[in-house]
This record gives sequence, C-alpha cells and structure tokens, in this order.
Amino acid sequence: MTGATDSVRVVVVWVPDFPVVACGAQDGEPVAVVHRGAVVACSASARAAGVRRHMRLPTAQARCSGLRVVERDLAAEVRLFEQVVHRVEAEVVPRLEVIRPGLLAAPARGAARYWGGEPQLSVRLVGAVAELGLPARAGIADSTFVAALAARRGDGVVVPADGNAAFLSPYPVGVLGVPRLAELLKQLGIRTVGDFARLPAGRVAERLGTDGIRAHRVARGGSARPVSVRTAVQDHTVQRLFEVAEEQLDAVVFVAVALADELHERLAAAGVVCGRVEAAVETADGRILTRIFRHEGRLSSRAVAERVRGVLAAWSETGLLDAGDGEPGIRRLTLRPDGIAPDTGSQGAFDGERDTPVEVERAAARVQAVLGHRAVARIIEVGGRGPGDRIRLVPVGDVPDDGAGAAGGPWQGLLPAPHPAAVYPVRRPARLTGADGAPVGVAGRLELSAEPAFLSVDGRRPAGVNGWAGPWPVLERWWARDGGRRVARMQVTTDDGHAWLLLVDRSRWWVEAHYG
Repeated sequence: MTGATDSVRVVVVWVPDFPVVACGAQDGEPVAVVHRGAVVACSASARAAGVRRHMRLPTAQARCSGLRVVERDLAAEVRLFEQVVHRVEAEVVPRLEVIRPGLLAAPARGAARYWGGEPQLSVRLVGAVAELGLPARAGIADSTFVAALAARRGDGVVVPADGNAAFLSPYPVGVLGVPRLAELLKQLGIRTVGDFARLPAGRVAERLGTDGIRAHRVARGGSARPVSVRTAVQDHTVQRLFEVAEEQLDAVVFVAVALADELHERLAAAGVVCGRVEAAVETADGRILTRIFRHEGRLSSRAVAERVRGVLAAWSETGLLDAGDGEPGIRRLTLRPDGIAPDTGSQGAFDGERDTPVEVERAAARVQAVLGHRAVARIIEVGGRGPGDRIRLVPVGDVPDDGAGAAGGPWQGLLPAPHPAAVYPVRRPARLTGADGAPVGVAGRLELSAEPAFLSVDGRRPAGVNGWAGPWPVLERWWARDGGRRVARMQVTTDDGHAWLLLVDRSRWWVEAHYG
C-alpha cells in the first residue's frame, strides 16, 4: 500500500478474512475463496488445517478434506463493505478511503482529538464495525502501510509518532512488497527491514533503482512516494453532466469507464500519477455522494468502473439514491484524482521487470472495458512444483497481494526445463496402457507395471507411445496423517508428433500440460 504523507497520522480499520465473510460462511466452517484456481482468502478453521493464501486449489483441498470452495465475487464484497464504510463515516470519521473491501484508512489526527486520543479513536472504530456483526481491528501510525501492519498485529496497536522505522525494523524484507528486491537483499545477507534501512540512501539509488528507492524510503519510516500538492491549475478532474437525469446504474458505470480513460490520458500528459480517486455522484434532487478509492499503481478504467458499480449498487440497496418526492436519477458523475505524484514508471508490468508501455496499458484497458477487468492479465511467478502451480494471473492495473511474487524455495521435485508450451487450467483425463491394453501403474518405488504403449487423452483415439521419461515422484506434506499428497509425473511423446506431461494420482492418469 502506498503510504500517507509523512506528517499525517493515519488510522486503518481491517476486517479479517473479509472475502470469506462476504460469501456468507458460517462460524467454524472451513471455507476458501478462490480466484483463477488460487486461494485469495480462507477461514480460521481452514487455516488450522493448513490452507494458506496464494495456495493452489488442489493443494488446499488435499490439506482440508471438507473444504468449501467459493469463487470470489468482488462486486458482492464492495456492496457489503459499503455498509461498513457508511457506518464509520456516520459515527466516527467523516472522510475516509477504501483501500479494498475489508480495509479502509482515514486521517487520525483530527478524529483523535475529537474522541479524546488515538486509543479512544481505535476503540470507537472497532465498536462501530462490531455493531454490524463484523470483527475488526484498528491500527494507527504515520503512514497507511505501517498502520495496516499494526492492525494486523492486533487490535488497538498505536505506533508512536516518528516510530514507523522502529516498528518495521524486525519485519522481514518481503513485507515491503517488492519480491525481486527482497530476494536480492536476502542473497546479500539483508533479511530484515531494519538492516535495509541502515543502508546509505545514495548507494541504494545507485544499485537498486526506483523500486529500491521507494522501498528504502518506506523502510526508514517515510512514504512510498514524496508529497506532491495539487493546485488549482493542475486540476485533472473529469466529469459528465447528464442532460436528462440517468436512472439506469449500468449506463452510469459505462460513463465511468470513459471518464477513467479520459482521466488517465490527462494524468499521462501531465507526467503524473495519482494514489487515490474520488468518485462523486450528484443526484437530480441536489444531493452529492462521494467515495474515495485508494489503489497501488494505476487504477485501470475497468477497475474504476467496478468500484463505481459496487458503490452505486450498495447506495441503491440502502436507499441513498432514492429521491423521495424529488426528481429521481443521477445528474452528474465526477472522478477527481488525489495524491498526485510524479510518474516514475508504472508498477503494473506484464513481465514483472519492465514498465508496461502506455499504449499497451491503454489497449488493455479498452479490452477490459468490453470483456471485464480480469480479461487481460499479466503473469506473476509464484512457488510450486508443477507447471500450473508456478504462476498466477493478475489483472492488468492491479498489484498482486503481499507475497504473491515470492517463488521461494527450494522446491524439491520441481519440474526442470524445457517448460511446456500449454498448461491446462483444469487437468485433462488420460489413459496410459501397455501393449496388452491394461492400464500402466506406478509402484511405490516408481516402477512401471508395464512398458507404455498407447496414450489416450480426453477419451480420444489412442496414439502410440514412442518415448518417455520418468516417472518422478512428488511427495507433499508427507508428515501429515491425512493431508499428504503423493503423485508422480512423466513426460511422454507419441507417434502423432505430440509431447505431453502426465501426472498419476491415486492410479489415475491426467494430462497437466502439452509441449507441442
């Protein structure tokens, strides 16, 4: 998360496991919320069974046999969290930022004076959320990033003024959210944020580039970006006035996409980026409703539209958009950027190393506007043994969750190069047989029951096997009585010119990938 300015105290409210809460999970129920085959959130009982964020779904199901799997619904999360936002605004702090569903931030200094101090403010915030039946934690610090870490450490943690650096010092460098930098620092023997903060700033700039400079500034207790004040002549606000008040929410969302495109073009022409976007809706009866969204990097057009859609739906469900005796509909939609800073390069790179060209970013945004925010994604390398376990797809315009890019290791049993040309999202059934037509099995000592002769994929006509390598064992969680996973992989070539990566699991053969 992008930090707040160095001189501003920030309070963060965090609702743990909010995607699980939004899907209606019952207390004690093992639940995993997934997106594209990876766990994005899980319940406490699922964690107790060994399920973790970023874990591939088959591994999570192997660790927790009774796991209920729910596909993530971001729009539903936005609608539910809007109730929390509205309650906090109405009862504790009048102006706040939504970082993501389940996490919000607000300036703490004025509110703390009003409520009698920062500890009292924290208690008020947690209490306001608790009235909705949701658990919450609050943390206060000199930046949003550190305040969020304080909230995760425990309810009511207050980091003293100018205490960011001391608070961060014992954390591992991976908490800074730059996986490649963290891996490099570990190789250099720098394992904690405190060790990194003690490096001379000049040497960091020389050796580690822009990402290193930002991370070093955070490690020393500052913000990820320097302070930049928006003046009247630098106002990049975009808005659309409807000639006739618009009553259809989908039409307003469609306009939000176009306005977001226009906003990005203005910011790019000025050579700046924004850390926050304020969406303001003026109703036909003269009321103005606003919501501020914070995002790492750049909010794509579709990402802005999704957030606007979720908030409008929540306002409609709660009656905030109802006109009463006045004229119904929305008269004006405004997008106002805030937290303006110089553009030092996009964080949303397709390959994880170079900045995404502006032309590619705009093209991706246009495709997302038509097909959906998740239709255009970039590859993030993560840890795993099989080819399907080692990548995650992150929508262009989004920044991966903490630790998403940390491949880690070592991964015993990792499949070596050459890598497959195509990896199937869902493995395909296969049948590997010997010359007599009997299925080929793999014994405990990795001995084949017969020489492979024919391979059939997805029930198609069998092709003759003319070569193979393996099998290679994969044994995961061998120490667990009921959560272990023992499989084996083979590479097989057939006489029709194809090469396959096979996996045998519980005497059944599957195709994981195709080499060409």
